[in-house]
Amino acid sequence: MQDEPKRYEMNHPGGLKILVVDDHALVREGLRQVLKGLDEQVVVLDAADCKRAFELAATHPDLDLVLLDYQLPGLNGLQALTLFGKNHPELPVVMISGSVSPWMVRQVMQMGAVGFVAKASLSSELISILNRVLAGEICTPNELLTGKDSAEQPIAASTVPLTLRQQEVLSLLLDGHSNKDISDLLQLSDETVKNHISAVLRAFGVQNRTQAVLAASRYGYVNSSPSA
Repeated sequence: MQDEPKRYEMNHPGGLKILVVDDHALVREGLRQVLKGLDEQVVVLDAADCKRAFELAATHPDLDLVLLDYQLPGLNGLQALTLFGKNHPELPVVMISGSVSPWMVRQVMQMGAVGFVAKASLSSELISILNRVLAGEICTPNELLTGKDSAEQPIAASTVPLTLRQQEVLSLLLDGHSNKDISDLLQLSDETVKNHISAVLRAFGVQNRTQAVLAASRYGYVNSSPSA
């Protein structure tokens, strides 16, 4: 609407400038193509890790939006979200993730994200959410917060206390990753991964990985969509 101009119309008469942060090159390229649906002249910067993302944010103060992956090697998405909020408080950040659960969405939004998008979402849904965010709204799909999944199950974060790293390890367990996969993805030693998995098992009061996955699902933790 003319009386409520979008933020990018104020900052960029010629087009949008968006930073995509994801460690998978194919995801970054796919998002680059999808983002053309926002603006024909969109400028997309991309980074494979948080270090590069912060460098780009510092050298491009005219950024309109950041799309930030929840699971990143090294400094993870939640830690990066906190630093973006501290160093660039006016820059809206939308979190994207392959693994989705109500507790994750609430955690992300409480830490300052203005939106949350599952990687399994349709391109049209992503564009719709980003348009609303760029118009100044705080936006996330309703079903991720108030749908059947969250209404029928307790929020795990308040019932089964896990550290941020343990939540990340559990998320990868739910996706079927081996210890070695988790070690590689999170850049942790094998011994550290074993310790985190042991802590997760203790938190749920179970003896093995399979039991942990079943218990986690009862508390609202879910694995990624097969198409994510």
